[in-house]
Amino acid sequence: MSNDEATTVGFEELGLTKQILKTLDDLGYETPFPIQAKTIPYLLSGSDVLGQAQTGTGKTAAFVLPFLSRFDIKRLQTQALVLTPTRELAIQVAESFKRYAARLRNFHVLPIYGGQEYSGQIRRLKRGVHVIVGTPGRLMDHIRRGTLTLNSLDYLVLDEADEMLRMGFQEDVEWILQQTPEDRQTALFSATMPKQIRRIAQKYLKEPHEVMIKARTATVEATRQRYWMVSGVHKLDALTRILEAETWESIIIFVRTKNATAELADRLEARGYASAPLNGDMPQNKREKTIDRLKNGDLNILVATDVAARGLDVERISHVINYDAPYDAESYVHRIGRTGRAGRSGEAILFVAPRERKMLTAIEKATRQKIELMELPSTKTINTVRIERFKKRITETLAANDLTFYYQLVEQYHQELNIPEADIAAALAKMVQGDEPFLLTRSAEKRNANTEERVRKQKRTPKGKSTDFSVEEGLERYRIEVGHKHNVEPRNIVGAIANEAGLDSQYIGRISIYDEYSTVDLPSGMPHEIYKLLKKVWVAGQPLRISKTTQPTVTDFKRTKPKRKSHSPKKARATAAH
Repeated sequence: MSNDEATTVGFEELGLTKQILKTLDDLGYETPFPIQAKTIPYLLSGSDVLGQAQTGTGKTAAFVLPFLSRFDIKRLQTQALVLTPTRELAIQVAESFKRYAARLRNFHVLPIYGGQEYSGQIRRLKRGVHVIVGTPGRLMDHIRRGTLTLNSLDYLVLDEADEMLRMGFQEDVEWILQQTPEDRQTALFSATMPKQIRRIAQKYLKEPHEVMIKARTATVEATRQRYWMVSGVHKLDALTRILEAETWESIIIFVRTKNATAELADRLEARGYASAPLNGDMPQNKREKTIDRLKNGDLNILVATDVAARGLDVERISHVINYDAPYDAESYVHRIGRTGRAGRSGEAILFVAPRERKMLTAIEKATRQKIELMELPSTKTINTVRIERFKKRITETLAANDLTFYYQLVEQYHQELNIPEADIAAALAKMVQGDEPFLLTRSAEKRNANTEERVRKQKRTPKGKSTDFSVEEGLERYRIEVGHKHNVEPRNIVGAIANEAGLDSQYIGRISIYDEYSTVDLPSGMPHEIYKLLKKVWVAGQPLRISKTTQPTVTDFKRTKPKRKSHSPKKARATAAH
């Protein structure tokens, strides 16, 4: 089967439970991707599935959602096992289970991979989990130790099977498969179908339904494509700079969920941009009116989901901005196809968080086209644009309006008070501008540019020598429950926060590591969703359990014990204090 067939069904037609459907609605998901629409009914019926799909096609939800609709939450035993080739994918899949099971109380999923302490994994296994997501090597260790048994397994998934074989896990994977019950249900997903994958499918899957999703990769030649590496916290700032510096007529900004369309449109309206949301929850007549406003120029920015913008054809769209990266290459091609129409050139900009680099690579591979890294407009560039725009407004007003009354008014004021005309003009400009600063300041830009340099230059502070406990302007201090006793290093903390929260490492400030806990300085005003996500992140086999805290005191500092192990500042972006 191919995704050339348009997805016409909704999630509610696939047979998922009401709780899962409500969760999908909470998340703002509107229509299933082709891999989901084709696969979910088979898995809900208990059949095995052999799926061929590229990374980013939505296949994780394709095997997570049907399991969550069928399993027995009262039976606290390992009912599902997902094999992944890398720890990063294991963590990502485990987080997907948590996200889609948000309305299922007492649901437990455990990622298992090398690099974590065995003790923490063993404790979690003893308490019982419904789902295990792990890499072959560590799973084999637990099975051999007897700390993991698969007798109660109902559901087995091999995710990115060809990648596991490429990494040399074929014998390990087959050994694990042999430890599972023969009556289990199995789903195997692979981007390619080499002979080894076919052989494994024939040997271990029972009359599987085959689902093949082929991505269309034709790109729009008239569209210039660029990307910017940005974290979630700083997306709006980056977007605002681009809107100010780029020359554009009208823009479509793509986000993933319907909730995000309204939220971002409101923020842009507050910044003076004529913008409106477009999503599947809006009545058809309202959607049509919104598109008409865009066509006739009453509206300049549309914030839309993929589904709502499907088939949208408006000639005056000069830019497409992927505020949220798409799930797959085909969605990307569909999005950027909204610009560069009717023989006109177009601009496409993709925001990529650190954890989405793999998707950027997948898009470039699928489209066979390199996407260039854009340079974010500097404060100087933004201020130059503002000044030129202001001068242009003056010129246009002088040319297009009868200013006789205002000439007379200013002249009268000048004669009465003997104030120079230039002073009067400056005062009028200030009246128009109000309290909002006309020019950007360089403080935020300087702070961001200097963060990495400052962190790199930090050295390990000997016991009792540090006197600087201040938090830099624009940052807040947080406590995390992992310290020297867990053998954690600054690079572990930076990596976990950067990868899991999508926060660029240059925005992570001072890290101080103590015996029982650590502190880390993060940008002020952290969105609640990122703060909530960080609470679930694990480092060195321990959950961060992040919380806001006050600055450490000198007494706290003196109580910590020195750790003799040192590290190169080039390998870590922050320091450990002792």
